[in-house]
Amino acid sequence: MSGAMHIHPLITDTATLAALCNRLAQADFVTVDTEFMRENTFYPDLCLVQIAGGGEAAAIDPKAPGIDLKPLLDLLVEEYQVLKVFHAGGQDLEIVYNLTGKTPFPLFDTQIAAMALGQGEQVSYTNLVQSYLGVAIDKGARFTDWARRPLSTNQLDYAIGDVTHLATLFPKMLDKLRRTGRGVWLDEEMARAGDPATYAQAPGDAWQRLRLPNRKPEVLGRLKALAAWREHEARGKDVPRGRIVKDETLGDLAGSPPRSQADLGKVRGLSAAWASNDIGRRLMAALENAQPLPVDEMPAREAARPGLTNEGALIADLLKLLLKVRAKESNVAPKLIARGEELEAIAGGVRDGLAVLSGWRLDVFGKDALALVEGRLGFAVKDGRMVMSAL
Repeated sequence: MSGAMHIHPLITDTATLAALCNRLAQADFVTVDTEFMRENTFYPDLCLVQIAGGGEAAAIDPKAPGIDLKPLLDLLVEEYQVLKVFHAGGQDLEIVYNLTGKTPFPLFDTQIAAMALGQGEQVSYTNLVQSYLGVAIDKGARFTDWARRPLSTNQLDYAIGDVTHLATLFPKMLDKLRRTGRGVWLDEEMARAGDPATYAQAPGDAWQRLRLPNRKPEVLGRLKALAAWREHEARGKDVPRGRIVKDETLGDLAGSPPRSQADLGKVRGLSAAWASNDIGRRLMAALENAQPLPVDEMPAREAARPGLTNEGALIADLLKLLLKVRAKESNVAPKLIARGEELEAIAGGVRDGLAVLSGWRLDVFGKDALALVEGRLGFAVKDGRMVMSAL
């Protein structure tokens, strides 16, 4: 398909973009990729969008003077009859979400699909193209400054290759999923990847991504207030969070709050200027207004999981072994079947509300997991290979 695919010159104006998107709206699916920089900004700085579908492909320059990306964004988030295909699309989806408040729908992610087809948990795009298409991608242009203009022919060829290969690869994967009957296995994972809530980062939740200094409600309340304050500062200035204040400094400030703004000049990780500048004043205001973290917001203790005895921990280890065996036999990534905490929950006696004990996961692994825990199944070595045997 990629041989016959028509590659357009770089699109730098709205009219050409709108015409392309009108045609792509008739396609069954489009493949999408983006190039961006995020070293110096809070929000990813979108530098290039590549899209292919219906036998044509183009790169779009979001930095071209006067270009309006609305036709493209509408195609991605409003045209529900067109399937949008990404590979490891998390950051691409975050960019679309930042620009529209929505995520592309319906969505197919080839990295997630690869888990059901035995390619591993986070297979790279390069490996996928190599294994399905036998094409070796030159990675040379990957570490490039996509914000610089003009973009070289080499850069553009590399970038467009991402979506033209994906357009050839996707139908092959889809066909294999249909033949193996595993498409339905992925519905949950694709839904999670495409959920707008995944990308809506509320400043009030920012503290949950940090290492917690301790579990005192006062300290965590201060950490929550400081993390939200830093989020607003970083977004307002469009700089990475760490440029405002480093994570460890936030932890130090929450654990031992300064008494006055003058003390900020002595805090490790802050410059002397904070003792008298506006940003220091705003930091102090955030600390002064901080409330102890309410009980219902307190993070779960590790021990809040079923308290695993030594025996329970041993059972969890056996379940991990069983998962490895079953995942290998069914040629699917273990992570798609069950997560570590689910195995610990089964070992601790939990039976309700676990995905691994329903649907296809129950057939592939859950039934055997219960049989193992309940003493109806054991491991044996036969002819130098490990086998499961009924007890």
